[in-house]
Amino acid sequence: MAKTYGIGVIGAGDISQQYLRLAALFDRVEIRAIADIMPEAAKSRAVEYGIEARTVKKLLKSKDIDIVLNLTIPAAHYEVTAAIVEAGKHAYSEKPLCLTLKQGKKLRKAAKEAGTEVGCAPDTFLGGSHQFARKLIDDGKIGRVTHGTCHVMNKGMEHWHPNPDFFYKPGGGPILDIGPYYVANLINLLGPARRVAALSAVPRNERLISSKPRAGETVKVETPTTIHALIEFESSAIITLGASWDVFAHGHHNMELYGSEGTLFVPDPNFFSGDVVFGDKDGKLETLKVWDHPLGVPNQQRDNGSMLANYRTAGLVDLVRAIEQGRKPRCSLETSLHAVDIMTSILKSGETGEFVELSTTCDQPALLTPAEARAMMRSPAPRRVAAN
Repeated sequence: MAKTYGIGVIGAGDISQQYLRLAALFDRVEIRAIADIMPEAAKSRAVEYGIEARTVKKLLKSKDIDIVLNLTIPAAHYEVTAAIVEAGKHAYSEKPLCLTLKQGKKLRKAAKEAGTEVGCAPDTFLGGSHQFARKLIDDGKIGRVTHGTCHVMNKGMEHWHPNPDFFYKPGGGPILDIGPYYVANLINLLGPARRVAALSAVPRNERLISSKPRAGETVKVETPTTIHALIEFESSAIITLGASWDVFAHGHHNMELYGSEGTLFVPDPNFFSGDVVFGDKDGKLETLKVWDHPLGVPNQQRDNGSMLANYRTAGLVDLVRAIEQGRKPRCSLETSLHAVDIMTSILKSGETGEFVELSTTCDQPALLTPAEARAMMRSPAPRRVAAN
């Protein structure tokens, strides 16, 4: 009988609810315990989801825990993941892997010495629409990708998050907070990058919180909130990335890739699904029928009543399969480290005004086919159904 891997969680914040709820969709993993620096927060989540609350120290020593899921704030990612590896356990972290390239290289060395695997979100690029887009590119649907654009822009986090302060501190900002979704998907679609350049700005030094319970308070801005970057990939594709929390409205698509034979419009990498649109040489647009992929089936209702696909934990489950199969996880440390290199180099270029050559690279993650994704799910796996 195949082994079920025991999962422990460190960090009982908002994001923990998604993992605790969605892990049940996947085979071979079982969340067994949760810990937090605030014991009451861990106890609350434990009661809500029928698991055990433990101290961090006890969780790291627990024999029934094989992999520890790091859901702490970004500033703590390195320290907590390092502690997990030191305890001899595999680790999977929320994004970003860490806040500096130096930290990431230390994690890589520590994991190698400990014989443990480290994986890192985001795993949204494993979604059905993004893997379909990857298959189209691999098959030459738009020819050789020569350039493209990505835009992730809104009015900021203080309008919905109850405690938005950390978004505006070093280690926050749109590049390190939302950028990982876009950078990970670009690596998925195009492979590793070579160099970057950027301009950055802080249009407002303070942000007024309008979300409860702290409406009316202000947050000091300590990191750029508007960044315009260029990323040159090893394939020679050139991508423009615009990331800003100073935009109230815009008309840009999330991601457009331009090839020698056509254009591909890719949906928001923050989500697992969405429309994939092809533009031919005559400029005619066609919304393509996305393949029947279990990680693209809508399973969660938005506040406006529409449905979306949400399969967080997919990257963690792929890590389990990778450990057993002796291969690299799709959300690997190497890929995540390269993403950190790209993002921190963008911020560095924004400060210096100079191109920055990247010092890391990675393999392009393997395509995740519908059959492979279906094998990750509890039976029966979700299947797309025709609309009435």
